[in-house]
Amino acid sequence: MTDEPLVLGIETSCDETGVGIVRGHTLLADAVASSVEEHARFGGVVPEVASRAHLEAMVPTLERAADTAGIALSDIDAVAVTSGPGLAGALLVGVASAKALALGLGKPIYGVNHLAAHVAVDQLEHGPLPEPCLAMLVSGGHSSLLEVTDVTVGVEPMGSTIDDAAGEAFDKVARLLGLPFPGGPHIDREARSGNSVAIDFPRGLTSRRDLERHRFDFSFSGLKTAVARWVEAQQRAGATIDVADVAASFQEAVCDVLTRKAIDAATSRGIEDILIGGGVAANSRLRAMAEERATARGIRVRVPRPGLCTDNGAMVAALGAELVSRGRTPSLLDLPADSSQPITTVVA
Repeated sequence: MTDEPLVLGIETSCDETGVGIVRGHTLLADAVASSVEEHARFGGVVPEVASRAHLEAMVPTLERAADTAGIALSDIDAVAVTSGPGLAGALLVGVASAKALALGLGKPIYGVNHLAAHVAVDQLEHGPLPEPCLAMLVSGGHSSLLEVTDVTVGVEPMGSTIDDAAGEAFDKVARLLGLPFPGGPHIDREARSGNSVAIDFPRGLTSRRDLERHRFDFSFSGLKTAVARWVEAQQRAGATIDVADVAASFQEAVCDVLTRKAIDAATSRGIEDILIGGGVAANSRLRAMAEERATARGIRVRVPRPGLCTDNGAMVAALGAELVSRGRTPSLLDLPADSSQPITTVVA
């Protein structure tokens, strides 16, 4: 095996079928088949629909990735796959596919944690991770603050969401405003022409009392409800709702809390680097606010390009390559799919 392992990664935790191929820290292929349009009419991801879509897309996506990378599948050194957390049925498709591939090729398999993969993917763009670093992962299912000392073994949770994740709140508020699913990109787009201080929406878990118990935790359920009540009040009064102002004010509240808590967490541990990952990391306001506030505190910020923030196979391959490079023990072939796999378990 070379110093830079050739690893194929499979990601099926939600509604994207992702297959990535990396050599060390170099991305060779990132093939994604999304079923988002099949879920749009339901206003959210339907697990059974996602699982069926993964089944149909798996082989074509594998072939497309291999063709793009210019390799034969037999060339790879290892297979990595998201084993959790995520939707149980969707994860099963990916794990079963990875097992078949690993068994057929006689290669080791690594069942990896979805959240740790979101951290590792930044290496494909910005090189080795600073150790330690503070990772803020924000997506439709997760809002987490993690202290990362070694992405292959040492990931310590510092805070998480106690109700709605940030991405989930974006989707629900977008639906209230009549915007399409998924809501994040549409809220971001509308907000650019809106006034971010037009409406004073609440900042969850930021009062002195809350900070004593939930200093690094997040809550966006109350914010979502506040937006709904404001919209309903305007409708009862017969007033016109300025979608751009609502979107901008809501987005500002989310980004304010996320960045404030991330910087507080980093400062409390003496960490000088913050990495932002997950689908919401593609939000333009979050990127700008994090950069501005972190720079003022002497903290560096790393954010992958938007295409690597959303779920993809490249992030799984990136973590797999790091595991191989550091000589970590592979998973067994009876590897389970674990929908609630804890972040402390990087390799199942």
